[in-house]
Order: sequence, then structure tokens, then C-alpha cells
Amino acid sequence: MSFFETFDLKQLSNLELLAQQVVEGFIIGLHKSPFHGFSVEFAEHRIYNPGESTKNIDWKVYARTDKMFVKRFEEETNLRCQIVIDTSSSMYFPKERKDNELNKLQFSSLAAASLMNLLKRQRDAFGLSLFDNKVDIHTKAKSSTTHYRLLLTYLDKLIKDDVLDKTTSTADALHQIADNTHRRSLIVIFSDMFDNAEKQDEMFSALQHLKYAKHEVVLFHVVDKKREIDFEFENRPYEFIDMETGEKVKLQSNEVKSYYTEKLAAFNNALKMKCLQYKIDFVEADINTGFKPILESYLVKRKKMSV
Repeated sequence: MSFFETFDLKQLSNLELLAQQVVEGFIIGLHKSPFHGFSVEFAEHRIYNPGESTKNIDWKVYARTDKMFVKRFEEETNLRCQIVIDTSSSMYFPKERKDNELNKLQFSSLAAASLMNLLKRQRDAFGLSLFDNKVDIHTKAKSSTTHYRLLLTYLDKLIKDDVLDKTTSTADALHQIADNTHRRSLIVIFSDMFDNAEKQDEMFSALQHLKYAKHEVVLFHVVDKKREIDFEFENRPYEFIDMETGEKVKLQSNEVKSYYTEKLAAFNNALKMKCLQYKIDFVEADINTGFKPILESYLVKRKKMSV
């Protein structure tokens, strides 16, 4: 049974609780999977390194174990993660959905909240960047509970917002985020990457900029696979609406399915190849399949970065 069948997604107003439930369910599942070796709880101590100050050594632990451990404090962190969410109007697809369905923006927001919950458990630092045609929010990475709850308020406000005709400028936003994220970080992007087709080269250049700035990058390509990729609609007339421009077109779905899927497949393949070229992790995030692939991808990347 999937997450969407067992949780009441109408309760998105309590994003913190939902994120906690997602993560706890994921952690339980780890014990039954090949990922059981990953640590998903933060360590309160780290091994003492010879030559450093002895003022933070936990002597009680030393007395019990005959090993020196240093107490870890809030400012200490293993990793910095900047979570980036595309908030343009195309991310509000699908506009019409069942009670237990999420649109792409709600899915991304809950996935981001779940990632932050996991990061906080591990005392990793995390920041949040939100963009449409400009960067609206860009916070520094911190690991405190106060910071976590502040970012949840940004996500909660985002979920409740329902403004259409918000265009996107992915390239400009990613360039700005690369410039403003000064310390080497894991950059996690949630986006459908639907930008102006004429700006594809600019968008790929922006992804390259993130790598040039020494960041590790994971791109979660957020899609409704059934409708957006496979174009599974009944063979009857539909009115399709561009959610960023408001432009409308009426047509029979089967008349354009072959052309549409061919063009979209070409774009997605180009995106995957560019990510491979720039050593960016590309993960298809289908909004209908839950959050496990997202949390697993983070753990894999985190382990690679800590080696």
C-alpha cells in the first residue's frame, strides 16, 4: 500500500507532521532493504582527532569506553544542503485531481520538508531557495530546529498559494543560486524543467555553473508521468491550457499524442545527457510514486560525499 493510500493528504496544513510520518515510515523500511546500513540518526559525538583541543572531550564516555569522543554542537555539520524548488505555474499541474492526489508543487514541498526532517536528524545544515522568473527566497544553510520550522512556514505558504500565469526563468535562477551559495554544498533541485524551448542551452549552462562552483547536484525531475510523459488521456476532445501563459488550445488527444511524446522524449533525453556530462544526478520524480526514491537518492549521495 502506498503512502498516498495510507495518509490523508488533505492534511497538508500540518506539513511538519506529514514530513515526520514520511521519514519515520522510510526509516522503518530501510531495515528491510539494501539501505539498512545507512545511518539516519545523527551522532551526538565524533571521534577525537589527535592534536585538536581537548576542551570538548566527553570524559564520561571515555571512562566507560576508554575511547575519546568529542561532543558535537549545533554549529558542527557533516554536510550543507541547499534545497531548490521551482514555483512557476507549471508546477501546479494537475489542476484538477482527486482528494489523495498532489500536484507537482505540493509533492515537491512535502518531499523537501521530508528531506529537511532527515537532514535535521543527522545534524546536517539545510537551506531553501524558491524561484519562478526570479529567486524569491534564498536562505543560508543551518541545522537548528528554529530554522527548520521557519522553512516549513515558507513551504506551507507556497502550498496554499495558487497563482497561475507565473512564468519561469530556470537558467537565471540557477545562476543566481550558484553565485549566492558560497560554501560547497549539495544542491537538490525540484523542477519540471519546463522552460522556454529556445533557452535550453542557457538552462544547461546554469546547471554547469553549479558544478563549476564545486557543488554536488541532484536534479529531481518532477513530473506527472501518466499525463505529462505518457500522455494518457481518453480519446476525446480536450481543452489544454498553458499554466504559465494562459494560452488555450482545443484538440483530440490522440491527434497529437505521437508528436507530443516524441518531442518530450527528445527533450528529456537531452536533459539526461547533459546531466550525465556534467556529473549531475538525474532522478525522475513521478508525483504518483511517493517519496522513497527521493530519500534514497539523498542517502546515496550523502554517503558518497562523506567518503
